[in-house]
Amino acid sequence: MRVLVVEDEETLAGYIAEGLRDQAMSVDVAHDGNTALDKLLTDSYDVVVLDRDLPGTHGDEVCRQVIDQGGRTRVLMLTALAEVGDRVTGLRLGADDYLGKPFDFDELVARLDALGRRSQPAVPPVLRHDDIALDSAHRQVSRDGRPICLSNKEFGVLAVLMAANGAIVSAEELLRAVWDEHADPFTNAVRVTMCRLRAKLGEPAVIDTLPGVGYRMAGPAC
Repeated sequence: MRVLVVEDEETLAGYIAEGLRDQAMSVDVAHDGNTALDKLLTDSYDVVVLDRDLPGTHGDEVCRQVIDQGGRTRVLMLTALAEVGDRVTGLRLGADDYLGKPFDFDELVARLDALGRRSQPAVPPVLRHDDIALDSAHRQVSRDGRPICLSNKEFGVLAVLMAANGAIVSAEELLRAVWDEHADPFTNAVRVTMCRLRAKLGEPAVIDTLPGVGYRMAGPAC
């Protein structure tokens, strides 16, 4: 899942971003409304974590423009204004959810997971392909009942491929979904991560490479 964190408190923004990256999410950060709108015009996000009181363009206007674009991006308002009237105002602007500060980080992750599922065709919480099971809620992967320890990037790549249900996913699509805006489009990060992922998943191989096209899960899905 790709997330844009829009928060003018740089320490808090960094804390949120690093925490979400630890949950195998691809995260970009903006510290003001103008930068947020620029990023939203150039990149596609599943969810925007949006502070309401922003310098530059106000968070309310950022929310309006996200909604006006009519895309699949969901908005989670994250703000110190936690009174009922403020929550109602945020939701009436078109926000999909609202979380007041201070917040519990696990609750933020759970809300983002829920919004991410709403931003795309429904995906079950546990994905299965042959003898591989991927539990997105608990960040766990197993093969034939054997737990497999994956890095955040490896988990993210496998999740995207399994959610595609046999469809081809290009390296560029994986970069957008699993890495962030700073990823070099000419990097070999996808290839290196794929090699490590295949080694950890073991034999028989379950990921096909289509040279010059992309990757897909091999064989029938469960």
